[in-house]
Amino acid sequence: MEKNKKIKVLVIDDSSIFRRVISKYLQEDPELEVVDTAKDSYEARDKILQLRPDVLTLDIEMPGINGIEFLKILMEQFPIPTIVISGADGRCFEAISAGAVGFVDKPTATTMDEFSKDLATKIKEASVAKLEKKKNIKYAQSQSVDSVKPRATTSSSVAKRGYNNKEVIAIGASMGGVEAISKLLKQLPSGLPPIVITQHMPPIFTKRYAERLNKECVINICEGRNGQELLSGYAYIAPGGLQMGIARKSNKYVLEIKSGEKISGHCPSVDYLFDSVAQAAKDNAIGVILTGMGHDGAKGLLGIKKAGGYTLGQNKHSCVVYGMPMAAMNMGAVCKETSLDMMPNAIWNQLKRMQTKV
Repeated sequence: MEKNKKIKVLVIDDSSIFRRVISKYLQEDPELEVVDTAKDSYEARDKILQLRPDVLTLDIEMPGINGIEFLKILMEQFPIPTIVISGADGRCFEAISAGAVGFVDKPTATTMDEFSKDLATKIKEASVAKLEKKKNIKYAQSQSVDSVKPRATTSSSVAKRGYNNKEVIAIGASMGGVEAISKLLKQLPSGLPPIVITQHMPPIFTKRYAERLNKECVINICEGRNGQELLSGYAYIAPGGLQMGIARKSNKYVLEIKSGEKISGHCPSVDYLFDSVAQAAKDNAIGVILTGMGHDGAKGLLGIKKAGGYTLGQNKHSCVVYGMPMAAMNMGAVCKETSLDMMPNAIWNQLKRMQTKV
């Protein structure tokens, strides 16, 4: 976006009251301009072509063509950064798969102020998102939450490699991270050291996200619980609204999850997770920072590197938003920058190197 130029927003929702309320709140932000509203996908299509908005807000449940079907068509023909407004029913993840760059929870009368601030922030982040046209978007049965886990796509020599009960892999992401984390975890085999993950996400959604990933990936994935022992072959998602870190007790890693203030603007915070990993795992840690706006995770990743751990950053070309990885790179926190597609190989290669020094 050009400096001092307002971000043009088109609000799409079948409720006339909600359209007015959202528009009113967004118009109060000096960086945003609601150029118009649309009551359904057909009206939205016409106004997109006429007004060329920078960002869309989109309700999933609409008459006729619903939000998800609309997104599939939009991202094939005219990709625009889109923030979905969704209830905690898991459909937001379908929308992300269809091309949305983020989502916010539907507000209540008591959460409207918080909702409007969150939505405005996500719109600003989405305005710099990098999108490409998606071709022939199809949703196979394997993407359903009822699907069977896929087979490992990696070599058996990597999957069967033994570890010394000390290695930990820590991953942090924000905007664009829901899909990036999913893509990365799907490429990882069972038997790897435990993986701890912080993805900026509201409460309730993290549990559904973990359940969805657990159906799609070979490794076991769950929302983290306080005091839970970290096990090989498992990944643990930080619960929304709580800070998650790790500690080493009795020669084992355990999760420490608690309420707390926002750190680097977030709860859960990537910096909080990475700081704990640096302290607990030291040179046995691999830190990975993925797509996202802002700087959360950069200082924590530098802490992992200074403690002797190995750090990876997603490169600009493969990021939806090259913010967090760029902040880490500029800080000197990244040992190696690579594409999302090559991130699994970078992790495996480092694990091999760590084994040779044992």
